[in-house]
Amino acid sequence: MNRIVQPELLDALPPDDSRALRSRRDLRRVNSWMRNHSIMADALKNNLNGQAPKQITELGAGDGDFLLAVAKKLSSHWPNVNATLLDRQKIVRAETLATFINSGWHAEAVVADVFNWPQAPTQIVVANLFLHHFENERLAELLRTISGRTELFIAVEPHRFRHAFPCGQLLRLIGCNAVTRHDATVSIRAGFSDEELSALWPEKQNWRLTERRAGLFSHLFIAQKNS
Repeated sequence: MNRIVQPELLDALPPDDSRALRSRRDLRRVNSWMRNHSIMADALKNNLNGQAPKQITELGAGDGDFLLAVAKKLSSHWPNVNATLLDRQKIVRAETLATFINSGWHAEAVVADVFNWPQAPTQIVVANLFLHHFENERLAELLRTISGRTELFIAVEPHRFRHAFPCGQLLRLIGCNAVTRHDATVSIRAGFSDEELSALWPEKQNWRLTERRAGLFSHLFIAQKNS
């Protein structure tokens, strides 16, 4: 089954719309249910050989809750990491930034488009449930941008399979609203399988690429530059 990329309702709602606020709360439960925080934390540890990074940038960071959950898992071994939360909307709360500090990390929210974000190189770039929003041509352009800015890129995305609608509707069982259930179905259809992201990555000879299913519903992609 080929990828089908369609608009998601949450992306079109104003940030302060009650349905958007509820859906972002739902996404915290969905990430926990999919174990995406653990998948990302494990991938970071396994690809840095135990060395604490100085800087991490998350693309499409939303309200910052995902990377905060990752920070809580890693901060006891990786203190004083600087995190950049990049999103086109300004929705990171001051309380979230304060919780990063309490967890031992420093976080900064940056409002920018991912195709035109600050030029300074960043040691690590991560993304969670973000790449599937883009058609392949635009996605290839984004991956070229990322490859020129970092040494390690890790993405956790929906794993694509045939029965997207029933799986999306299962979220009703954990109390997700209609926006979240609709967007879950759209996300699965736009997700990834096999080595589709690896095929779009530029300059493959200079990178070590890993791509596989992670857990029941997630798809993990790792690109690490050869030293």
